[in-house]
Amino acid sequence: MVSARADSAIRPLRLGMVGGGEGAFIGAVHRMAARLDGQFELVAGALSSTPEKALRSAAALGLDPARSYPDFMAMAKREARLKEGIEAVAIVTPNHQHVPAALAFLKAGVAVICDKPLASTLKDARRLQRAAEAAGTIFCVTYNYSGYPMVRQARAMVAEGLLGDLRVVQVEYPQDWLTEPLEATGQKQADWRTDPARAGAGGCIGDIGTHAYQLTEFVTGLEVRELAADLSHFVPGRRVDDNAQILLRFNTGARGMMWASQVAPGNENGLKLRVYGCKGGLEWRQEHPNHLTWTPFGEAPRTLTRGGAGISPAAARVTRVPSGHPEGYLEAFATLYTEVARAIRARAAGEACPADVIFPTLTDGVRGMAFIEAAVRSSQGNARWVKLPGA
Repeated sequence: MVSARADSAIRPLRLGMVGGGEGAFIGAVHRMAARLDGQFELVAGALSSTPEKALRSAAALGLDPARSYPDFMAMAKREARLKEGIEAVAIVTPNHQHVPAALAFLKAGVAVICDKPLASTLKDARRLQRAAEAAGTIFCVTYNYSGYPMVRQARAMVAEGLLGDLRVVQVEYPQDWLTEPLEATGQKQADWRTDPARAGAGGCIGDIGTHAYQLTEFVTGLEVRELAADLSHFVPGRRVDDNAQILLRFNTGARGMMWASQVAPGNENGLKLRVYGCKGGLEWRQEHPNHLTWTPFGEAPRTLTRGGAGISPAAARVTRVPSGHPEGYLEAFATLYTEVARAIRARAAGEACPADVIFPTLTDGVRGMAFIEAAVRSSQGNARWVKLPGA
């Protein structure tokens, strides 16, 4: 079933972008994802915190010079006055700029699509949540792994009760790209991610650990109530963690373990989730995203494939191409953009958001920041058990 596709009769929504200019990685990913299903058109941008670079980056992308801005404040103010101003903005800056940029566009009544983690501190995340609630504006946090069809298949199977009462959750996210002090070379992505002033208190735990955490709660429907974290920075001179090992206690009594690392040679992007209940277990790996292993207790493992027989409506609805034709990272990212577009269109028409639309919201973003804060506090207390704020 191929359903997550563009409708040629629908006008693309006008999109702006903050960040994502020269030398950026994630900005290009957002731009490709936004246009994949034909739901958005990039029409404006403040693409760098350096005005000259912002304007140069906009010119390289072919943006109208009149809608190429030196900073996000100028962009928010002018776009709010335009008859055909932007309807959504993607914020793809380093973490410390998420909140001020989002606040500016919330004030302008623009829907926000913000990269993760939501902020540099839990306090700022909650301030942003209050502002968004007051503005009544749609807000998505791009925990993009929740967009994979087989992740949604796993979520549907858990919700259906096929695994029975959940007992154990294992999640890991190892990488190796920061095994050496790459930040010392001036490499842009490493430089800001290892700077607590721009990334926040969490390094690895904020960059990829929050992805693992959100995926765990998204698939299982459980909430982490307590954790015991051991955060390490193995590279000499590094100011934030580059490895995290965490025990998890969930609200139902289920138990979990998380390992996130950016200093694990031989691992590129090894996100893997395993969920075990009294009736069976599931396993999903991001590097092989079109397959989900399902093992009913006492039976042989079986592999479910994206687009194949027996796939749930939740997974089929966000599948674009037939089985055997791989879908991956960009498509999963695009799923979130298309879901947000459906929510924006419904609101513009004065209708309720369709019940099947799913995307990570401010609640997920705030919980991610609470997770980071609890993990840092736990580790500073010699891996003592810490309740998540609000839990």
